[in-house]
Amino acid sequence: PKSDGVKENPYHETITYTAIGDVTNAESQVLSVLRYHQVVSHQSNNQVFHDETGYWMWDPKSKIVMHSVVIPRGVCVLAGGEHKGPTTASAGPVEIEVVANLDGGDWGIVQSPFMQNSARTTEFRHKITLQGDSLSYFETTVLDIYGKRFEHTDKNELSRQ
Repeated sequence: PKSDGVKENPYHETITYTAIGDVTNAESQVLSVLRYHQVVSHQSNNQVFHDETGYWMWDPKSKIVMHSVVIPRGVCVLAGGEHKGPTTASAGPVEIEVVANLDGGDWGIVQSPFMQNSARTTEFRHKITLQGDSLSYFETTVLDIYGKRFEHTDKNELSRQ
């Protein structure tokens, strides 16, 4: 760790997106859905240290974006936000931002009893920017680890292959 408490951990990752298409809820809401799978490995030894799966969902009628996250540590997140700006990369950079909190509201966090007591996730923020063949993101997960607040931030820029 640096003197300011920041620890850098170089990694590489792969995110695979699969179009699910449109999904209809209660005969009135139509969502456009992408499934994704993210695998993150240390650059130093290629050991996987993060595996995540979920969905990105778009409700064009309400302009709501939803992001569901499941990690195999007993943590599930449903984050959301209102999308403003272009919805296609041809119209300019597309920016999507979603949030979830442990303390209620429309967008929440569910976790196992062990994680609640040992490494509770209290807040999740994720911002994506799409431009051309690149996707950049900035994601912060706020944790309460044995009573101490900890902000875990990841950022990366990925290119379509």
